Amino acid sequence: MADSDVYVVWDEAVTGYDFGPSHPMHPLRLDLTAKLAIDFELFDRDGVDVRSISDLDEAALARVHDDDYITAVKEAGSPAGLDHGEAERFGLGTDDVPVFENMHSASAMLFQGSVDAARAITSGDYRRAVNFSGGMHHAMADRASGFCVYNDVAGAITEFLDAGFERIVYIDLDAHHGDGVEALFWDDPRVLTISIHESGKYLFPGTGYPADIGGLRAAASAANIALPPRTGDEDWLRAFDATVPALVEAFSPQVIVSQHGCDGHRMDPLTHMRLSIDAMRVATERVRRLAEDHAEGRWLSTGGGGYAIIDVVPRAWTNLIAIAADADIDPGTRIPGRWAHYAQTKTGREAPLTMTDGFDGSFTPWSHGFDPETELDRAVMGTRKNLFPFFGLDPYFD
Repeated sequence: MADSDVYVVWDEAVTGYDFGPSHPMHPLRLDLTAKLAIDFELFDRDGVDVRSISDLDEAALARVHDDDYITAVKEAGSPAGLDHGEAERFGLGTDDVPVFENMHSASAMLFQGSVDAARAITSGDYRRAVNFSGGMHHAMADRASGFCVYNDVAGAITEFLDAGFERIVYIDLDAHHGDGVEALFWDDPRVLTISIHESGKYLFPGTGYPADIGGLRAAASAANIALPPRTGDEDWLRAFDATVPALVEAFSPQVIVSQHGCDGHRMDPLTHMRLSIDAMRVATERVRRLAEDHAEGRWLSTGGGGYAIIDVVPRAWTNLIAIAADADIDPGTRIPGRWAHYAQTKTGREAPLTMTDGFDGSFTPWSHGFDPETELDRAVMGTRKNLFPFFGLDPYFD
């Protein structure tokens, strides 16, 4: 198979990752994404290889998560259950991570999907892979957190490391700080984690500040761009432009792993950001270009957060699949009628009409100069001052 093909993970069984009807992370968002991608004929496109998820590699899971924690997840989702106090010690049975039947197997599917995606790239058969059902970036080695049980992103990165990759860049575009991935590679100089998110002063998990740049054995291995609430499209893209490309170029990765949580959208109920589908599309295109320019095209992308399950998630991740497949969808394209009818049947709400929110993608590049009067530029400068000197980069000028 040609190395330009894209490996797409999709398995209807992932909708078993279900915390219940009142939980924000409703599995319908995955079903709606897959069906929108199908109606845009992305799954039938030449060069797109859609694969179901393989059986869990227990050894791969154990390389990321502690044995005691894995056992606790298994017991919590079993008929016998787990003592409430014991469950909470592992972050289970909380409002964020309620216990549900077969929790281990459902969570393991998301994890294995990203491991499969990484193996597709390490095999040399694919340059790109997408697991939009993954992106569980809050899960820690020893506990669940923020709707995330097993950290599939860390599983994919570990797979690359085990295959001999020595320079991996992780880019996290979720509105929440990618704390689990950062923590797992905090002291590993082979992995540069970059997270652009709403400041922890205002949003879960309360971490990810500019001065957080990695452990003692891996200084400058973590980049955190903590943005003010209500950051909009132009400022978000300016913050990305001011930090991510320069760091990626300086690190010179062999592969880029990215997380495309779309909960920064202005319609999302859980954050204070004010982004559009269009800004997310532009950022995803930038990630693709960074992979082409600096990682020989190797790029693994995942989904993540996103709780506006009809208006935002399906459009954002259908764009992700399309961009990975070099089948970019024109923003003005109308939503297929069959999908709109299906979505309305499932949710009782009308679907969006097109693949755009009306933003043209323009922003003022950082190269035009730093403005200390703006909260956005001051936030970005905090990251640049703390990190750029380690890479021989000037915090003030490109």
